[in-house]
Amino acid sequence: MAHAFASIAQGLNEAIALNEGKDIAGKTHRQEEIDVAQLRHNLGLTQADFAAKFCISIGTLRHWERGDRKPHGPALALLHVVAKEPQAVLRALG
Repeated sequence: MAHAFASIAQGLNEAIALNEGKDIAGKTHRQEEIDVAQLRHNLGLTQADFAAKFCISIGTLRHWERGDRKPHGPALALLHVVAKEPQAVLRALG
């Protein structure tokens, strides 16, 4: 139990240090931000079509485009793949 607590405490301390801009020993993987509105425009899709084709709620898409929220995690990864290989994603999603 003590080992689990120490591991959790270390993780929290690293997260705080990373958030403060300090270097940490662990590896971090951060994808670049993406301009969702520009991506959608590049594909020539309406908000409704983009949301439907890529399984994103229209509300979420609108938040991303306004900038009051940012995509992260798997959604950000999907958007990067869409930006590079939109037809492959469309084929995969059917």
